[in-house]
Amino acid sequence: MLRFDRAAAALAWVGLTERVQSWYRTVLYRSLTTTHSTSRFYGTARVLNPRRNPGLINIGKHTIIRGELFCFAHGGSIDVGSWCFIGEQSRIWSAKRVTIGDRVLIAHSVNIHDTISHPILARERFKHTRMIITHGHPENVEFASAGVLICDDAWIGFGATILRGVTIGRGAIIGAATVVTEDVPAWSIVAGNPARIIRELTPDDDWRPD
Repeated sequence: MLRFDRAAAALAWVGLTERVQSWYRTVLYRSLTTTHSTSRFYGTARVLNPRRNPGLINIGKHTIIRGELFCFAHGGSIDVGSWCFIGEQSRIWSAKRVTIGDRVLIAHSVNIHDTISHPILARERFKHTRMIITHGHPENVEFASAGVLICDDAWIGFGATILRGVTIGRGAIIGAATVVTEDVPAWSIVAGNPARIIRELTPDDDWRPD
């Protein structure tokens, strides 16, 4: 019984610690984002906004953030809708624009990138990397970038990668570890590397949550 009591107390402490971390991170990241009062950043969440402009990262109602949101110093914006979930170790990096609709479920370890992040030429890539190491992300660079759009009710499975210029249609499901380089139709399931359609879904677009 004593062992059980200690375990229960430890679990209660973990729960309390997570709530405290959530409160702290939510307060901290509200200065870097425009976030609705009902949304929360949990202990594993991270926001990187070198320009410190909260208008670059917007988060709607009742959304949970456990992953990382990053806008580059030279550009980028991130808009996340209402009732979304972004899982642990997921990274959304933007140099152009990433737009996520409502009720989007993003599992853990997902990567969403609207840019190639570094120069193609080795010499320029080294200069860029050295600048990041010594001075932080530079503001006067330009890379191949194209916006990413994830429409309402999409589900992105764990370990998936979504690259620049892609639109994920409404209600689409991206299978675990899938690499998406082209648009995904609404109400479809894709999987593989590169992604391919494995199933079409019955449209479920005639409802709205209570």
